[in-house]
Amino acid sequence: MVIPDEFIPIAGMLMTVGIVGIVCWSKARARELQFHQDLRIREMEHQRKMKELEIDLEKAKARNAASQAA
Repeated sequence: MVIPDEFIPIAGMLMTVGIVGIVCWSKARARELQFHQDLRIREMEHQRKMKELEIDLEKAKARNAASQAA
């Protein structure tokens, strides 16, 4: 099988474009995963703060009810 002379430079360029595309896609995917991880951490911190506020609110209501009963 004979490969035409025009095919070799085209194949080389396509291979280079393919490698660059794979590397860019890989970096973009890593950034996306990092973003999702950061978002999940922030969400968990928010949920923890909301639970703390809920507990504080219940304590304040209990104190208020106890002071009104006395």
